[in-house]
Amino acid sequence: MPSAVKADPTLDQDAADLYEALQDLIRVYQFRDRDRICCHDLSVTQCYALDALVRLGPMTLNGLAGTLYLDKSTMSRVVATLQRKRLVVRAPDPEDRRSAQLRATARGTQLHTQISAEIQASEKRLIADFPPQVRRSMIDLIARLAKTAGERVSTTGGMCCCLE
Repeated sequence: MPSAVKADPTLDQDAADLYEALQDLIRVYQFRDRDRICCHDLSVTQCYALDALVRLGPMTLNGLAGTLYLDKSTMSRVVATLQRKRLVVRAPDPEDRRSAQLRATARGTQLHTQISAEIQASEKRLIADFPPQVRRSMIDLIARLAKTAGERVSTTGGMCCCLE
């Protein structure tokens, strides 16, 4: 364990407080997302998959599964549903003909744009009363937490019961 971690007497309480705060935030956001997204006949997972394909561009099924921290079989079912809804298509991967590449359709991109606009309008109302420098600090902190936490998550099927 790094010496800076051992030497900080407030670290244990801060870690517990962060855990509780993130649990509350994640729970609220999951329900908020579910309630906004279901109006568009999508599950939250389907919406996250569509978002990844629109924002990050075409990728393989394995790449998408890794991006969303899901196993390949779950991701395959999610993609099959998105294909039935004509939001995603499979095409031969130009770099590996044995593999397929997934990409959002024009209809999928349009739906993603609509959902994003609705959620961003909600976020705008949520942060409107914070001063600009506080908003920027919140955004930077959350992005840094997400990046750091994401670096510690397995993208190959999980690490059940394994500690860092």
